Amino acid sequence: MGHQQILESVNADAIKTDLPRLDIGDTINVHCRIVEGEKERIQIFQGTLISRKGRGINEMITVRRVVDDIGIERTWPINSPFISKFEVMRRADARRAKLYFLRDRVGKSRRLRDRRRGLKHIQAETAGAQ
Repeated sequence: MGHQQILESVNADAIKTDLPRLDIGDTINVHCRIVEGEKERIQIFQGTLISRKGRGINEMITVRRVVDDIGIERTWPINSPFISKFEVMRRADARRAKLYFLRDRVGKSRRLRDRRRGLKHIQAETAGAQ
């Protein structure tokens, strides 16, 4: 058994298996656990998934949101124990693996096209044909 297989077998139990499908461009809610002294609460960070890096236990995501015309980006390990869950709110159509160009966009050009956009046209044609 090689070194890489040994490391992957040790880390296999720490990898989360209940993740939804997270694609680049999706608007997601990240439910993050925050510990303040004795208390623990969950804070939701909603934004656009602009990057995924790494593999296995080391996989990271970067989520970007804009508040009062100021861009905020946070990076999390997907398998972190401080993340309780991910929710996909909206699926978007992205042609790139990294959406770093959104950092320079302002206004309506910041929006991404919805993935369901083309399906409405197809469904209308099939309903009219029957």
